[in-house]
Amino acid sequence: MADKPLISLIRKFLKSGVMEGGLASPTAQGAPQGGPLSPVLSNIYLDQFDWMLEGRGLKFVRHADDCNIYMKSRRAAERVMQSSARFLEGELKLKVNREKSRVGSPLKLKFLGFSLWKIGDRSGIRPHEKSLRRFKDKVILITKRNRGRSVTSILIELKRYVRGWLGYYRLASLSARLRDLDGWIRSRIRMYIWKQWKRVRTRFANLRRLGQGKVQAWKWANTRKGYWRTAHSQILSMTLTNQHLEGLGLLNMSKLYRELAS
Repeated sequence: MADKPLISLIRKFLKSGVMEGGLASPTAQGAPQGGPLSPVLSNIYLDQFDWMLEGRGLKFVRHADDCNIYMKSRRAAERVMQSSARFLEGELKLKVNREKSRVGSPLKLKFLGFSLWKIGDRSGIRPHEKSLRRFKDKVILITKRNRGRSVTSILIELKRYVRGWLGYYRLASLSARLRDLDGWIRSRIRMYIWKQWKRVRTRFANLRRLGQGKVQAWKWANTRKGYWRTAHSQILSMTLTNQHLEGLGLLNMSKLYRELAS
């Protein structure tokens, strides 16, 4: 028996249109990308695909229209990919994106931002290298030296992004990677602060305020090292310490990860 309220709700979603440049436009076909309806319809419609894979005894994982099927050999994987495409296009009348469909090692391919790792008898999940690259690109964008914003506002924006990213990847094996990322982010923030202390006198005054003696502070304030080298030098590691940066509001990813994992 048809679920009339559900069908009515789906129809309203499909006819609601999309916003383009602040103006509502009607949709002639398909579901708006990024909307809540798309994964719901995928799960409803692809049930038959799941049953087919289960009936063949295949191991797979699917999220909406993104699916991984695991085989023991490349030859078997290629055969299953072809038969799966025939089923989706022939039985379900869907169009398979051949460019995105591929056969490869689950240790290298990306699924929902993750990939697998295996060392000896141990295995687990980790963020894919592309996901880590996007993370670092976003942090670089937030901490660009020419943004002209206060350190406080930068750290608030950074904390918001890092919390969301780590909340998503908290199930992955991240301890070693986060130690490196924490150190790299601290260097980005030190570089940002040093850039704000443009003048020698400003640098001298701030280094003195952070506990350095006159002679050492004046010597460091006059350094000719570049911003990135200075961020990794004693000049800032002994003044803008890890504890000081956390006091300013810098989130420690390793600590948050342990909290989320527990």
